[in-house]
Amino acid sequence: MRGVVSLFPPTGWSFSLYPDAAEGGGTVLASSRRAPARVAPGEATDPSRAAREAGRRARGKLRRYCAANRLNRLGTLTYRGEGCHDSRQVRADVGEFFRALRAGLDGERLAYVWVPEWHKSGHGLHVHFAVGRYVPRSLIEEAWGRGFVHIKLLGGMPVGSGPREEARRAAGYLSKYVAKTFSDPSARVLGLHRYDVAQGFQPEKVTIRGRSLDDVLDQACEAMDADPERFWWSGDVADWDRPPAVWAQWR
Repeated sequence: MRGVVSLFPPTGWSFSLYPDAAEGGGTVLASSRRAPARVAPGEATDPSRAAREAGRRARGKLRRYCAANRLNRLGTLTYRGEGCHDSRQVRADVGEFFRALRAGLDGERLAYVWVPEWHKSGHGLHVHFAVGRYVPRSLIEEAWGRGFVHIKLLGGMPVGSGPREEARRAAGYLSKYVAKTFSDPSARVLGLHRYDVAQGFQPEKVTIRGRSLDDVLDQACEAMDADPERFWWSGDVADWDRPPAVWAQWR
């Protein structure tokens, strides 16, 4: 594998494919890999690295959710007056907002994701969200009822881009706000999620196993009926010190 020496005796490869999100990642299987030890929050040997890894996993989950559900419309909810400075109250208000939104859509199931962010000006919290269908602005304003709203379909994409590519860009914007909660401890209240999603819309995961990296990638490409548009391989990282890993994304 391009000169990479694994510390784990390989027994094959496992690749997790998310067909609806059109991406997946895999790693080498080891005959004697030990389960990672659970570490209490704040007690990691290298807190900075642990935060980066946790942030990377969170961004991946958010991207797959957005892509699988084609969440290509970005919105913002802002409080009037002095704003809201209570994270738990914001979550209660946003829950009420999405219930009202679904009611205004005749009870239609609605995939969404939302992320809170603190105003730089001290105005408290506002909310960024994404949905995957047209919702009248008037309905959004009525459902929120606590201040100002903004909603837009993402544009300015390369020619040939579809809803999934738009949704990935939306996820990129939302991920910036999620990332702040890993780099700045004050940006998050412990015990509360960094972001929330509608339940029942998680992308399906298909586990592919094979004798080699080429084997699992061939199976994934066959399932997607295409070669990946983007590809990452740990063998290209000079100081990689973990089991070999791979990631691929399709259009």
